[in-house]
Amino acid sequence: MIVLEILGIIVGFGFLIFIHELGHFIAAKMCKVKVLAFVLGFGPDILKVNHNGTKYAIKAFPLGGGVLMAGENPKKAKGEIGEYLSLMWYKKIFIAFLGPFCNYLLAIILFAFIFNIWGTSTISNSSKIGDVLKDCPAEHAGLMSGDKIISIDGKSVSTWEDLSKNLKSKAGKETYFVVERGSYSFNVAMLVSKNPVTGTGVIGITPYVTHDDANFFKSVYLGSKVVIVQTLMTVKYLYNEIVSFEKPELSGPIGIMYIIADATKSGIDEYLKLLGIISVALGLFNLFPIPMVDGGMIVLFFIEGIIKKQISTKVVQIYNTIGLLFILVIFIFATYSDLLRLGIGKLFGK
Repeated sequence: MIVLEILGIIVGFGFLIFIHELGHFIAAKMCKVKVLAFVLGFGPDILKVNHNGTKYAIKAFPLGGGVLMAGENPKKAKGEIGEYLSLMWYKKIFIAFLGPFCNYLLAIILFAFIFNIWGTSTISNSSKIGDVLKDCPAEHAGLMSGDKIISIDGKSVSTWEDLSKNLKSKAGKETYFVVERGSYSFNVAMLVSKNPVTGTGVIGITPYVTHDDANFFKSVYLGSKVVIVQTLMTVKYLYNEIVSFEKPELSGPIGIMYIIADATKSGIDEYLKLLGIISVALGLFNLFPIPMVDGGMIVLFFIEGIIKKQISTKVVQIYNTIGLLFILVIFIFATYSDLLRLGIGKLFGK
């Protein structure tokens, strides 16, 4: 199981980063930029091939990657044809943008694949029972999945809201139910349990869930919708946290690795779903106007287009230094948050 979790982390991280860097690589080739290296991972090379002046390599620790382009480093740029910084501003934006775009495209493909293979699930609002939890009043009373509760203590119920509302004040009380099963109905009495968190009455049942198939076009539509909704929700969450001066909950590499490892034990559909979610997050983060990440470079090159001239090398260096410091702060904060969430913070007396 541990081997599976490790493979899940390596494959997941490596694949997402590979797709991101592949976007930059394709865009660079389309813009006729000389690509010096396309690598996956960090550390010493374990596999490398040189082709047409480009080094393709897989390194010992495949948890990173990058595309090295000629003229990318402001200190080494000579202003020659085929160098990244010598391109027109809109071409540099295209190269910076295609990495995050490929992460979004991958997320749509993953979610569409999940919908196409496993279909869609819809939670019913009726009072029909989905699952009956073990060692709960409903199981002791003999209720089964597919049964429908039609009244509680003589009060008619037809929706899940009706059911929850009527059970709310029944905690610890003997309660009488009329249940419909197929073509007949029967009466049953049970002692309603108390939810330890909310204090409301519960009997240990979940709503009924229907599963429907999704064709190719519906799957792509739903996959795109999930990606858009997740993006908007993330942006809204971060905005609300910032304007209210609250500390946002962020996950760093440690937290993400822990989540991926856990997902490998939950089935291939959950694993692919998580990769889709992380791919959206990776694409979105890289589109934020933070210096040094793709979004920050897009802003920089957009300014070039407005002022009609290239920004000086010194300005680019200062800009990247600020971005590096900002990213390091985020990395440290996210990693510290990961350690606290995983309980390692106890080592520091927290």
